[in-house]
Amino acid sequence: MAADAAAHATSPMFVTATAILIATYALIVSERVNRAVIALIGAGAVIILGVLDQAEAIRAIDFNTLGLLAGMMTIVGVARKSGLFGYVAIRAAQMVRASPAGILVALSLVTAVFSAFLDNVTTVLLLVPVTFIICGELKVPVYPFLVTEIFAGNIGGTATLIGDPPNILIGSAAHLSFNAFVVNLAPVIAIILTLQMIANHFIWGIRLTAAPEEKTRVMGLQPVEMIVDRWLLWCSLVIIGAVIVAFVFAHQLHLEAATIALTGAGVMMLLETLPHRAHKHAELVAHAFREVEWITLFFFVGLFVVVGGVEHAGLLGLLGHWLVDATGGDPAITAYGILWSSAVLSAIVDNIPFVATMIPLIKSLGPSLGGPEALVPLWWSLSLGACLGGNGTLVGASCNLMVAGIAEKNGVRFSFLKFSMVAMPMMLASIAVAQIYLMWRFF
Repeated sequence: MAADAAAHATSPMFVTATAILIATYALIVSERVNRAVIALIGAGAVIILGVLDQAEAIRAIDFNTLGLLAGMMTIVGVARKSGLFGYVAIRAAQMVRASPAGILVALSLVTAVFSAFLDNVTTVLLLVPVTFIICGELKVPVYPFLVTEIFAGNIGGTATLIGDPPNILIGSAAHLSFNAFVVNLAPVIAIILTLQMIANHFIWGIRLTAAPEEKTRVMGLQPVEMIVDRWLLWCSLVIIGAVIVAFVFAHQLHLEAATIALTGAGVMMLLETLPHRAHKHAELVAHAFREVEWITLFFFVGLFVVVGGVEHAGLLGLLGHWLVDATGGDPAITAYGILWSSAVLSAIVDNIPFVATMIPLIKSLGPSLGGPEALVPLWWSLSLGACLGGNGTLVGASCNLMVAGIAEKNGVRFSFLKFSMVAMPMMLASIAVAQIYLMWRFF
């Protein structure tokens, strides 16, 4: 067996596919070139050098993931123009009587809930500008609020199929439904979020104070002024609600998540254009499509092909055998190993390419661990590790970098070391809670 593995590992296809994967990852981590460009060049190399032909490369691309992402990006891109998210943020601040410590909790909850049903990157893009307004009125430092929103975004996004790109990848590859994510992950995420908010209070909230006149200014803000398009607001509420309901009943409807999201996006754009004259329609639709993060989608396209190449060449199967040997074929030890390694590695490198590589590796473990049913706890371990691990450092998730970028444009510096000194211990604590949950729920 060892001799066969060694011989396979020196085959030209194996060496070529592995070299392309390593080079692609190295360039992505270096951040010297846009990651979508790197992924597409890596995909081209996979085909040009004969690891896959074009038909095989196309089959390696997961349309369900791409369609779900594109559809939800379009829906949120149109909905954000209504002012819904700013309205909710200000109302949340006023419900806690403009108390800075209360607002720290309220914005964490709003971020977590929105991140579960939209996606965490979009959520922070919508809420961070409002956070600056509220903190400016209260004359309190904005940094603690931004950090807690990062934590809440990554934690809340872990709870559902659509909350974080790694979950979209896992759900599509493993055929796990929206309901499956909610039933299996939402309970532990609720616990982790609660513990995180308690920690936030003792680290920052307990020291935050504001003068009565500043609180009065926040209470005087008019949330309704954030609503700039009432027709679009109602359309957004109806369509987002209908899409979420369709996700819940997707199995009974015999529909995939991509179909639901793309149909919702089409209806959303149609409803947005109805009050306008025909010449305005093309402009509105073009704007909606500009809201789609095409860089992210093409990054996925290239990455699917690169990972498909190493899977076809046998690298992931070989790694799977090594993993089974290292864990003695014990499903529980394998799950815990995936949980902790995913968390640590996702804090260091982008969790999307990591998860894309791990998915076929976990699939290859099926025969050794007892079939597809035995893999289910491993999928939850991968999701919890990769999504929560993103909280460990400033580069652990796209959400973190997005908030840091907006903050620095507004004069608030985000230090990698300062962030990580607080974030890493709390991330590791959340993974410890996740392991206890996995032990109780599955083993």
